[in-house]
Amino acid sequence: MGTPMMRPVIGVGVVVLKDDHVLLIKRGKAPEKGKWSLPGGRQELAEPIRHTARREVREETSVEITDPQLLDVVDSIHALPDGEIEFQYTLVDFWAEWLDGTPVAGDDAVDAQWFPLDEVGFLGLWEETQRVIFLAVEKRNKQSV
Repeated sequence: MGTPMMRPVIGVGVVVLKDDHVLLIKRGKAPEKGKWSLPGGRQELAEPIRHTARREVREETSVEITDPQLLDVVDSIHALPDGEIEFQYTLVDFWAEWLDGTPVAGDDAVDAQWFPLDEVGFLGLWEETQRVIFLAVEKRNKQSV
């Protein structure tokens, strides 16, 4: 399986909202290949984290977003059966509104689609992904009051 990662990797996930829909991608690579997830990916060296968020959404979906707003930081730690740590991601989750573009899968995504928020619970998403989606909706609703 290769040498385990020796330090965490910083990645981003972005909850992109458009009316009562959320933008999701189907992952084309491990981990979680073939599952629906938030658009996002690894931060590059010397890249500001909000730039990472915008770049990853654009690369994976061809969608442009508003200025990403911080939601939460989530640890994703994957251990081998013997307990040895295989890899760890520190995921900085943002939310943003759709600005422009029709979702087209690109980069690491094999599909990109808008899903109604009331269908999110039926997609088999990671529980943290579901949690941050609804946290984003809550924050958006507070801003619009």
